[in-house]
Amino acid sequence: MTTAQEIVEKLDLAPHPEGGYYRRTYRHEDGVSGRAFASSIYYLIEQKSFALWHRVDADELWFWHAGAPAVIETGADTKADETHTMSMDLAAGHKPQLVIHGNTWQRIRSTGDWTLFSSVVSPEFTFETLDLHIEGRPADT
Repeated sequence: MTTAQEIVEKLDLAPHPEGGYYRRTYRHEDGVSGRAFASSIYYLIEQKSFALWHRVDADELWFWHAGAPAVIETGADTKADETHTMSMDLAAGHKPQLVIHGNTWQRIRSTGDWTLFSSVVSPEFTFETLDLHIEGRPADT
């Protein structure tokens, strides 16, 4: 059985501000106004590190790779309008890929010990375009 810590070490992941661990794996060199056309990361979340509500200004494609199924909640604000379950259990209605459009609030949790994803953001993800919702602080909607 592979542990989350083993994956963090083997993929050289670092803590992410919204929770979980990540490493950028790709950044397209061309772009507009200094921002690349796309970027990609590995992202691992443990059950104990529920990702914060957050949004970015770009479309994001999530790809489930391994571990437990994960639940992604999305909404126009920090209340879940839709719930998506990601895994390879297609018979249960789960999906291995999910598109979240720019400026959509989202949060992610693993239903087990850990879940490993990749995420592609276009145009590229930058921390300047990340909006985190911290409990007790009103969201800018």
